[in-house]
Amino acid sequence: MSELEYVLPTLLAAGGLVSAMAVFALLAVYAERKVSAFIQDRLGPMEVGPYGLLQTFADILKLLHKEHITPTQADARLMAIAPVIAFTAVFAGYAVIPFAPGLTGASLNIGVLYLLAVVSVETVGVLTAGWASNNKYALLGSVRSVAQIISYEVPAGLTILSAIIMYGSLDLSIIALQQSHLSPEPLYLLGLWDVSNVGGLTTWGAIRYPHLLLALVIFFIAALAECNRAPFDLPEAESELVAGFLTEYSGFRWAIFFLSEYANMLLLSLLAVLLFLGGWGTPLPNLGSVRLADWTTGEHGTLAAYLWGVTWLLLKGLALVGVMMWIRWTLPRLRPDQLIRLCWKVLTPAALGLLLVSAVWKLAEVYAHP
Repeated sequence: MSELEYVLPTLLAAGGLVSAMAVFALLAVYAERKVSAFIQDRLGPMEVGPYGLLQTFADILKLLHKEHITPTQADARLMAIAPVIAFTAVFAGYAVIPFAPGLTGASLNIGVLYLLAVVSVETVGVLTAGWASNNKYALLGSVRSVAQIISYEVPAGLTILSAIIMYGSLDLSIIALQQSHLSPEPLYLLGLWDVSNVGGLTTWGAIRYPHLLLALVIFFIAALAECNRAPFDLPEAESELVAGFLTEYSGFRWAIFFLSEYANMLLLSLLAVLLFLGGWGTPLPNLGSVRLADWTTGEHGTLAAYLWGVTWLLLKGLALVGVMMWIRWTLPRLRPDQLIRLCWKVLTPAALGLLLVSAVWKLAEVYAHP
């Protein structure tokens, strides 16, 4: 096969993914406005289009027509590069996400490590934006972001390691398969009952291993901090830092940072689903002759299997994104000292305890089911 036959499908897949992320960001902004309006007992967007559906499109058109303003004392080149770094880092993380059985961009045997490493590069874009802006508020916001993300990567990494110990793999495709009734290996609920033929909720990691449910909670809190979402939105803190590292940005460059934030929310939500909530697996179990799990999974390699897998994965991921939006409009912003205290004195010790539980549980499981 020629190089073009390899490159063209890759470019088409990448273009489709970028388009899907852009559409997701548009819909997520509208959804967040409506969620915040509901929580605050108001209507939200109502004027542009039916029920305000076109308000986000109007905002995007406005941003695309805005002028790029670069302060005189700023580093123009670095200011232009920063949003590209942030978006590219998040976009590259989607390469290892298995959207369905056999539907993965790159099935790496170290997929989890790759994803964590790539997503961390977004911090470089944020720090570059703050430094290049030559603005004290932007620099302070970017420094906060670096301290916050580096700190919360510790409990997040420990909870991920707890899950990896139980699954025995760093490949997200294999991890997802081990939470489905399609797994070729026996799946034991609480280490006692083989539920391989039952499927559904009974095979999900957070159900089979209850301590992973607490790991999911810790990972989700850390994901909020990784995405700079409230109550961990100190890098942007409008009431303190104007807009943080985004202070000097406008127009399309500002929109790229905004797109990166929502894409990162979805990416980390999908990672949480893959590690703890069954991945692309169906939540419906087989009940005797009523084969709900089989019907809502499809045969491996068929179009139905791809459609069901993508549907279940996105539904679970979007549900977690919805929880992120709910939390943003419910909890107040933490102080920097509270943020660091929560990380190092609460989440990290708890994550270390869960890591110990995973090690002991796996050892006991190996002896019980050699």
